[in-house]
Amino acid sequence: MTDPGHASAAIAVAQDVDDSRRRFLTLATAATGAVGVVFAAVPFVASWKPSERARALGAPTEVDLAQIEPGQLIVTSWRKQPIYIVRRTPEMVASLAGIAGRLKDPESRASRQPAYADNVMRSRTEEFLVLIGTCTHLGCLPKARFTPGTSAELGANWPGGFFCPCHGSRFDMAGRVFDGSPASVNLVVPPYAFAGQRMLVIGVDDAKGAA
Repeated sequence: MTDPGHASAAIAVAQDVDDSRRRFLTLATAATGAVGVVFAAVPFVASWKPSERARALGAPTEVDLAQIEPGQLIVTSWRKQPIYIVRRTPEMVASLAGIAGRLKDPESRASRQPAYADNVMRSRTEEFLVLIGTCTHLGCLPKARFTPGTSAELGANWPGGFFCPCHGSRFDMAGRVFDGSPASVNLVVPPYAFAGQRMLVIGVDDAKGAA
């Protein structure tokens, strides 16, 4: 015959074991769930961080101005856009005078440029012109036609500038669009600054930070 005292003790021990096991399983399940939440949150949090590609797209572009000869156009890129840089000669600068009546937006009121380029030159200095090299009509790439003169392609008294062969838009040596062009506004001036006397930084409004 089983001793009732021993039976009661055995039942109590079993209950303690079950309670301990239950507490262990509960804690283990909670811990596992917490770990799962952490791992699930990693891709979500990471998705808010800019990728290397995104950072590269916004990184400023530096250009050594010493490599550009007077009268020369060079092309670089910023945010996957072609950037035209022209070292204008005094003759190119002079060509901007007296043609306002032939332009759609001579004072760039409807066109895009930083405040420091809101002038006839559309630039920080007379010497260097910086433009986004895509036509404001349909995004084609205008060609340099810097030599002034009369031609069947560019019309009478061409002062020099840019010509888009796709649809015939014409722009002067400040990127201002001529009347009769399909493009309605001037070429866009990107943010840029000079770092010292020979370095151009595209994508910043000053030498300290990105735009």
